[in-house]
Amino acid sequence: MTAMLDKVEKEALGLPREERAFLADRLLSSLGGEALGDIDAAWVAEAERRFAEYKDGRRVSIPADTVFADADRMLG
Repeated sequence: MTAMLDKVEKEALGLPREERAFLADRLLSSLGGEALGDIDAAWVAEAERRFAEYKDGRRVSIPADTVFADADRMLG
């Protein structure tokens, strides 16, 4: 890793969570469609795996209000 990249990484990791998420999204977007296609494909595969676990009874559902309340607590 170059010294510049090391410095940027250290500074980026020091940002608040929301700013790191924004930066990560901007960086991924800058890679173009091919990289995002791989990432999107990985998320689709993960969603399908989780849905299959749910259908098979190996994963329980969580009410949306609980999910959103947890997300607000984590981000707040």
